[in-house]
Amino acid sequence: MWLRNSFCLTAVLAFAIGARAQEPSKAIERTPVQQTSPASGHEMFTSYCASCHGKDAKGNGPAASALKTAPADLTALAKKNGGKYPSLKVTSVLSGQTDLAAHGNKEMPVWGAVFWRMSGGHEGEVQQRVANLNRYIESLQGK
Repeated sequence: MWLRNSFCLTAVLAFAIGARAQEPSKAIERTPVQQTSPASGHEMFTSYCASCHGKDAKGNGPAASALKTAPADLTALAKKNGGKYPSLKVTSVLSGQTDLAAHGNKEMPVWGAVFWRMSGGHEGEVQQRVANLNRYIESLQGK
């Protein structure tokens, strides 16, 4: 399948033994992106976001401790924005139109580019993926 050979990558946690003091150190292992349904924000979140942001989206995924900057608590986006979910900002981040200082050297994949390659360049599918992932993240907001 073309997707297995894709250069699209997602972060997952791998443990490696460090040379210093022989203590385990954490590193990010990059693996090919698995195909998901563009209609399922939940499926995309679980496959692409949970490794860093956690299944509960609070920033505590298994790869989080290996990152230079802690992943955002995605359940608090509305709270941090005066109670209104910042849909346009999230769309901009997901599609790669906004650089975030916290992402440093692009530890977070630019999902718009990944989705573009996954869809074979079909803009409608890319927009569907970003919109459904955004809606799913919105549904996780704390009350």
